[in-house]
Amino acid sequence: MKKTYKIEVDCANCANKMEEAAKNTSGVKDAVVNFMTLKMIVEFEEGHEPKAVMEEVLKNCKRIEDDCAIFF
Repeated sequence: MKKTYKIEVDCANCANKMEEAAKNTSGVKDAVVNFMTLKMIVEFEEGHEPKAVMEEVLKNCKRIEDDCAIFF
């Protein structure tokens, strides 16, 4: 399952770091961050609850870029 989320990030480099953090989160099959549209597309692994996974994605992203935001 894929879902799109609105994000808030200040620079393209930070967006790349957010993408890597999302990809390295358990339950995420793939993630793409588009800095120009301020969107994150996340593909979830089968059997994982998207909301719970996204809470972990947000925690991982905040470790890298503490002023980023993901709206879900």
